[in-house]
Amino acid sequence: MSTLKTYTTALILVLLSAVTLSAQKLEGNQEDLNIILKNIELFSSYFMAGEAEKMAQCYTVDGKIFPSGQNIIEGTSGLNQYWTLSEGTTIVKHKIIPREIKIIEDYAYDYGYYEGATKNASGQVSTWQGKYVIVWKKVDDQWKIYLDIWNPLQGPIPTN
Repeated sequence: MSTLKTYTTALILVLLSAVTLSAQKLEGNQEDLNIILKNIELFSSYFMAGEAEKMAQCYTVDGKIFPSGQNIIEGTSGLNQYWTLSEGTTIVKHKIIPREIKIIEDYAYDYGYYEGATKNASGQVSTWQGKYVIVWKKVDDQWKIYLDIWNPLQGPIPTN
């Protein structure tokens, strides 16, 4: 009886994993895709650590961001300034959820959802989420963000 229970549990977990993975579409050289996925993780870790300079280095030297409701910000100095958190503010959660990444020669596009939480100086935590599109550019065998646009999302992130 215990073996049947274990088998059933394992089968359910495998099926759930397959459903989750099928929602993500990745096209291109696997090594390059792995680098982009790792860079996505690094970006989030830098954001949560408050490392604006490292975040700015995730972009090409002529990289541009398109924050919702603001002008386009470009270049390492502008990006560093934008990503610098105000005193007493910390990012306690940041997760990027790619839906599709497609590599086309030395460029790639990546879109999906993000979610996070910010803690202000008084200790209040606010959560946020949204959708994004990133254009990646391969520079000297490194994948860097060239264009980055995001918008807040009302309601839950879709599961499929």
